[in-house]
Amino acid sequence: MIKIAFFDVDGTLLKMGHKELSERTLHALTSLRQNGVKLCVATGRGYLSAPRFPGIDFDALLTFNGSYVTVGDEIIFKCPLDRVDKLQLLQNLKDMHRAVAISNEHFIITNGTDPDLEQYFRFGNEMLKIDKQFDERVHEDIYQMMCACREEEYERILYGTHHTQITAWWDRAADIIPLECGKGNAVRAVLQHFGFTKEEAIAFGDGFNDIEMLEAVGTGVAMGNAKDEIKAHATCTCKSVEEDGVYDFCLEHGLITI
Repeated sequence: MIKIAFFDVDGTLLKMGHKELSERTLHALTSLRQNGVKLCVATGRGYLSAPRFPGIDFDALLTFNGSYVTVGDEIIFKCPLDRVDKLQLLQNLKDMHRAVAISNEHFIITNGTDPDLEQYFRFGNEMLKIDKQFDERVHEDIYQMMCACREEEYERILYGTHHTQITAWWDRAADIIPLECGKGNAVRAVLQHFGFTKEEAIAFGDGFNDIEMLEAVGTGVAMGNAKDEIKAHATCTCKSVEEDGVYDFCLEHGLITI
């Protein structure tokens, strides 16, 4: 019996670039809640950017790809970037002439811009904010960095770091997070908090940063718009976000009714 559900946002609950849920996806979430299923968002977005949908109160927010997890007003897990690694990453990106965004529960700022990074933010309906105090604010706890890059640049970005990893769902930008984090670890923290087993949990996702989450639950559902490499890590697949895959799967498997 499913007691808790985890959802990626962009490309899973929301069509890319959209702000509002489709009518059928909204119905799916509402019906799951009415059936006693706890609802959780697991997103690469920061805490300030986590989606708020009218009529839907999520039981847990897993933000920054799992680096910062809240249940209501309670922080149940947080893991900022290692301070030494953080400075090394900034130097590496500076040497690569890459702008970088930093984020925590209070701000999302950047030291510059470029077209790919701007597009990355637009996917979440956000705008880059260049902050003159970037060099000072970077010394605060930072849960995630974001930069434009390609996969072949990952090694160079991480050069000299020891407690940091890259996760990505788009091939022209990446999220830089602590090695001890990721959506999988965050899901396990939430399950422990509520006292649920892996088998009582379901998750929906479409990106490479969702793989750990799909493997951390009993039923990991890859969206139809996910790449084959992601589907290979899932228990099963559903229709694409464009076809309201979450709704269709929940209806087909008796988790909700029309």
